[in-house]
Amino acid sequence: MQISVHNKVIDLSAPKVMGILNVTPDSFYSGSRKQTETEIANRANEVIREGGSIIDVGAFSTRPGAAEVSEEEELRRMRYGLEIVRHEQPDAIVSVDTFRPSVARMAVEEYGADIINDVSGGGDDIFQEVARLKVPYILMSRQPDLASTVSVFLSKLKVLRSLGLNDIILDPGYGFDKDVINGNYALLAAQQQLKDTFRLPLLTGISRKRMVWQLLESSPEDSLNGTTALNILALERGTDILRVHDVMAATETIKVYMALRENAPSGAIGK
Repeated sequence: MQISVHNKVIDLSAPKVMGILNVTPDSFYSGSRKQTETEIANRANEVIREGGSIIDVGAFSTRPGAAEVSEEEELRRMRYGLEIVRHEQPDAIVSVDTFRPSVARMAVEEYGADIINDVSGGGDDIFQEVARLKVPYILMSRQPDLASTVSVFLSKLKVLRSLGLNDIILDPGYGFDKDVINGNYALLAAQQQLKDTFRLPLLTGISRKRMVWQLLESSPEDSLNGTTALNILALERGTDILRVHDVMAATETIKVYMALRENAPSGAIGK
């Protein structure tokens, strides 16, 4: 399994790590907020140094209760972040976390962004823009359960493929419009069914989310252990890309998982 990114190919025979870089002042995890040139540069370099394969740049916080960000402000923040990331890591694969066609267009055409990561669940405007740009697209579910997730994915994949877009990554959307504990954990328990049904790469973004820290009665700052536990369970259920704040921890998690998978009896572990 692989996806084509401009003139590069991401081989997903082993899972990859996507490192989060938020050029926002209000993302839910304070450790992910990078505002100055030095902070952004250091984070971009850290993602690659610690084994990340993709840098995911976001300029619009999607945490519950976050302030609305105008299109002009998102464009300004994204340009600022991408300029620094491309200077520091010109050859890195960069994804852009946005739901706005104008931001996607700017990122690809001005900075060579490689992937559009859309947490909105998609729609005709962004679908048409990504198809025109000819870059891979991450389609996220904002549905509350497995059945509705499968149904909506089927419908939206039909539209995307009719537009000629085939490099598609599916994201179950943990933390988005789901019951904090029961909904998220029920979907994760059944995640392998998404892989079996669609045979497309799966991205899992669980890192330090409420489904972790609320269950553990802690906080985003104290939820790395819980995140790591869930990431290994996600890998066992078909995840190809882990979207995380803690790149080194995720890289090590994948190494442990791959050692187990490669030494397990045939069919015992795998995707």
